[in-house]
Amino acid sequence: MSLEQKESCSGCGVKLQATDSKQLGYIPPQSLEKGNSICQRCYRIKHYNEASEAVLDENDFLRILNRIGGTESLVVNIVDLFDFEGSFVQGLHRFVGGNPVILALNKFDLLPKVTNPNKLVNWVQQQAKANGVKVAEVIILSAKKNIGFDRLVSAIEHYRDGHDVYVVGATNVGKSSVINRIIRDYSEMEEELTISQFPGTTLDIIKIPLDDGNYLIDTPGVVYHYRLTEMVRKKELQALLPQKPIKPAVYQLNEEQTLFFGSYARFDFVRGPRQSFTCYVANSIPIHRTKLQRADELYDMHKGEMLAPPDKEGVEALPPLSRQSIKIPKGKFSDISISGLGWIKVNSTEGAEIDVYVPKGVKVSIRDSII
Repeated sequence: MSLEQKESCSGCGVKLQATDSKQLGYIPPQSLEKGNSICQRCYRIKHYNEASEAVLDENDFLRILNRIGGTESLVVNIVDLFDFEGSFVQGLHRFVGGNPVILALNKFDLLPKVTNPNKLVNWVQQQAKANGVKVAEVIILSAKKNIGFDRLVSAIEHYRDGHDVYVVGATNVGKSSVINRIIRDYSEMEEELTISQFPGTTLDIIKIPLDDGNYLIDTPGVVYHYRLTEMVRKKELQALLPQKPIKPAVYQLNEEQTLFFGSYARFDFVRGPRQSFTCYVANSIPIHRTKLQRADELYDMHKGEMLAPPDKEGVEALPPLSRQSIKIPKGKFSDISISGLGWIKVNSTEGAEIDVYVPKGVKVSIRDSII
């Protein structure tokens, strides 16, 4: 098989080349002769879970997304329910033009079993509207637990109206896992997309043929640098990304008490009546409580050791912690979301003053409670 016969990697979509092993798309000549169509990078990710430093810059991502507005197609935005603010494609309304949009909410299996699906869908619809996106349908998914796929396929068939389907999403939302699940059940395509816990697995569009001559088009994951998952070393991603349903941790706090989430974040309850806070983070992230007056000393003495992950080397690799002051309004239940880490629910409607410390650049936001 020649490069002319197989121009693109079936794993990531990048153009194949057999001349420079340091560049994207490299495939060893001997692999090409055997009829393989997967680049060396994807082979290593797929078989050894080995990270690659190869990524496209943001201009390349925008160039690919900008194609969508000039087409007649359906857009499916895969969103990570564990990091909605960090994974919802920013400015999506500018890219999609007049095309219909399905929001597919992946990783539902990670949320507590008490989560109300109907309330969750309503909440997401409100968030999408606030971001200027008119959504045709919101669908709850779990690629891992096989939830929602019959409904997703049915909705795609209904809304695409004989046109192509573009699948978009941020890195690490499970986009390739969702597409692979669809391929296994509803396509004759033999080779699956490369699945990895590392950002940037898909490097160019991959066109998956549909029965009527149109395509399901996988696009590269959008890299948002304000997500903590984009800042940590690759070996720490597994600790940040939940692997099992999260176990909420409830803390009754007096004012001037502090919670540390490993060395990744610090939560200061500065002022307000005694109240409880529920923490939704990966089960692998230990939470330490202390008095506010001791917080600085505790962090300086124990970051990367008792306050871990990350380890000392990982702490040094992150930007320094930066304070963001938040005033929680009275009268409603609120979440404080830390992109890439999780969120803290304020369980009182009495209001509170909070300081959140996160690595500089990480997005912190307030929202109506998701649960």
